[in-house]
Amino acid sequence: MTPFVFAFKLLIGVPVALVLALTAIWYVWESDNLVLYDSFAQKMFSGLENYGLLAIPLFMLTGEMMNEGGMTRRLINAARVFVGGFRGGLAYINLLANMFMAAIIGSATAQIAVMARAMTPEMEREGYDTGFAAATTAAGGLLAPVIPPSMLFVIFGVLAQVPIGDMFLAGILPGLLLSASFAAVIFCIGLVRGFPAGSWYARGEALRALAACLPALTIPVAIIGGILLGIATPTESAAVASTIAFLVGWLVYRELKPSALWAMFVRTAVNASMIVFMIAAASVFGWVIIYEALPQKLAALMVTITDDPFLFLLIVNLVLLCVGMLIDGIAAVILVTPILLPIATGNYDISPFQFGVVICLNLVLGLLTPPVGVGLYITSSMSGVSPGRILRSLWPFLLAVAVVLVLLSRFPWLSTALI
Repeated sequence: MTPFVFAFKLLIGVPVALVLALTAIWYVWESDNLVLYDSFAQKMFSGLENYGLLAIPLFMLTGEMMNEGGMTRRLINAARVFVGGFRGGLAYINLLANMFMAAIIGSATAQIAVMARAMTPEMEREGYDTGFAAATTAAGGLLAPVIPPSMLFVIFGVLAQVPIGDMFLAGILPGLLLSASFAAVIFCIGLVRGFPAGSWYARGEALRALAACLPALTIPVAIIGGILLGIATPTESAAVASTIAFLVGWLVYRELKPSALWAMFVRTAVNASMIVFMIAAASVFGWVIIYEALPQKLAALMVTITDDPFLFLLIVNLVLLCVGMLIDGIAAVILVTPILLPIATGNYDISPFQFGVVICLNLVLGLLTPPVGVGLYITSSMSGVSPGRILRSLWPFLLAVAVVLVLLSRFPWLSTALI
């Protein structure tokens, strides 16, 4: 009966955190193991007793301060220095600026919201198709969960009990590969459609744009450099990054006012609390997984289908693609990791880092695919372009993500080479 209760709540739109908690409550009652109710609250709280979870609100706060401090515009201008003169230069600027943003924000939805508002109107003014402009911006948001820092990697690292810093390192090569695939898509579309000619900055303008961007670039340097050099943990790096974002926005760019801090703290607390509550609910949902031996039963089924790790990952990709279309990426990672990770590592000897990169990228695809497609609707709302029109221009980028997922599934070293 428990699986039907779980599925029914999902289908009627109950928030995933409540689905997990209420399903656990139902299971305890159904199994007549009522003594578990005595430790229900304690179990939920124990799911939050992980130092790494502090990185989530800190990275969110960094993104808030960066948006408020005027860093987005300066990152876009810096991207123009490197690729602005190519034909279709503004599309490449969009992609490169998204790479810069991904190395700071770590949240796909936040990145899509910021970049859709900044880049889509600019591309329209220079003669790009409106649907393509919005689609390029939406696709760039998929870099956020892969290029470190990534909130999905933080959550996966906590659930999988692997070092979050190593998860960040595992995302560097896949992030660059995904960026290159998007650049190839833009190039091919440009050959067919004939994009507008770009223009290079004059030397003085280029130097001023790069100089203005340098303070903002200290944020990803502090995050990645601190982790690589062993100076700081990911959580400490997130705290340093939020401090730098505040000081740069306030003292250097003079666009971030201390009076705006309270509103940013409130937004960060509200958004982070939703994620943290899902993790707490997933902790008690673990009772269902443990007592029903779901990983063991699923592993027995999978082994009868294939003993090839690559085929296993392809099957997982197909299943998770459907899951991601219906459930938010963060909720889906919290839901599937405890079930699938033991199978991947125990039965197929797949590195948890490779598995984490694959499922995080796969599940975030749901942001841009119907029927849920939160990122698709955010892009539509911010750009004024209909979701259908965006989707018609988005499919080449989604195909590129599918190719990258296959490569990441086939070649483990793409995820583990830098660890």
